[in-house]
Amino acid sequence: MNVALVLLTTALVITTAVMAAAGAGKLARMDGATYPAAFTRAAVAFAAVITLASTVVAALAGFLT
Repeated sequence: MNVALVLLTTALVITTAVMAAAGAGKLARMDGATYPAAFTRAAVAFAAVITLASTVVAALAGFLT
């Protein structure tokens, strides 16, 4: 049960990060940014979602143990 929960949560976080990156890249292109700039903004959005998720997990792990 725990392994399934971890895998499901990981898949959800990765999916959310990819969708946020795609949205950021699309918005950057609509704003007139070049492809490298749009890719950079997408990468920053992806990294921000992953960092936020890991911070929340670390905080919850410290709180629950």
